[in-house]
Amino acid sequence: MNIAIIPARGGSKRIKLKNVKNFFGKPIIFYTIQTLKKTKLFNKIYVSTDNSKIAIIAKKYGAEVPHLRSKKLSNDFATTQEVIKDMILKLKNKGVHPNKICCMYPTAPLITKDDIKKGYKKLSKNIDFVFSAYASSTPVHRSFELKNGKLKLNFPKFFKKRTQDLPKIIFDAGQFYWGKSKFWEKKINHFKKTSVILLPKNRAVDIDNMEDWRMVEKNYKRLRNEKKIK
Repeated sequence: MNIAIIPARGGSKRIKLKNVKNFFGKPIIFYTIQTLKKTKLFNKIYVSTDNSKIAIIAKKYGAEVPHLRSKKLSNDFATTQEVIKDMILKLKNKGVHPNKICCMYPTAPLITKDDIKKGYKKLSKNIDFVFSAYASSTPVHRSFELKNGKLKLNFPKFFKKRTQDLPKIIFDAGQFYWGKSKFWEKKINHFKKTSVILLPKNRAVDIDNMEDWRMVEKNYKRLRNEKKIK
């Protein structure tokens, strides 16, 4: 049994009710629910939220909200892993025993059904966890630290290397995460039996503030016109 869980608390600080803010005529969470439905991979799509407004909107577009999340798991310090684990355990108490779980954030309108399906296909006997990522084009190995008014190289041994000879740096894109149930229920180790789905940088924007939001709007409009987002 495969399920999807969308963590969508109501207490976003920089953008009020970010998870249901209007995005091209629909609450932004709509696009996540729609993408997950289009994959045809999931028996159920759940939303974990502490906010009744978000719950109503999520149900309107086809997700289930079996309960409202506790205040403890809705503060600024609760981790995604804790939220997903909480949902899994509560579902198991109701007789629902998921095998593979996809956590997808509600502010990920640039993710396609094919991205999700690629992640699913990578799960195997030797891979327990798959997440979206992107390769940085910035040569971070030549970065500096400013401390007490003085510059210090972070990676001195790489300073004289050519840019093309520097190691490729991969970052978590903050869009979706596939994991086996046993993996979510334990403390996550991102580097053991783990793989990634690499996204182009223009589809790997993690919305944290209004600048990010405007960038996603711009990229979505362009990709939609190019028919790369459906």
